[in-house]
Amino acid sequence: QDCFVCCQSGATITCRESGCNRSFHLPCAMAGECITQYFGLYRTFCWEQRPKQEEVETPEKDTTCLICLEPVEHRLSYGTITCPACKHAWFHRSCIQ
Repeated sequence: QDCFVCCQSGATITCRESGCNRSFHLPCAMAGECITQYFGLYRTFCWEQRPKQEEVETPEKDTTCLICLEPVEHRLSYGTITCPACKHAWFHRSCIQ
């Protein structure tokens, strides 16, 4: 399979969404804004089929990632996510993964 991110052969991960045939390499997943879930059943989704967080309030000014303590974007995005339970803790996706 060819990776839809880097276009090289050898992609072994396929989008979990039924009917989607996109494949990618694990290292290409973040570059392609794919979601890789390592809890419960291992699941991966391409950028188009990936689950999205519900809209939440934007983080307050100077909000930092609770893992690296660096500032987060001032909006929900692929790279910035919030805790689904409390909605007040913000993280960089790269720090969580």
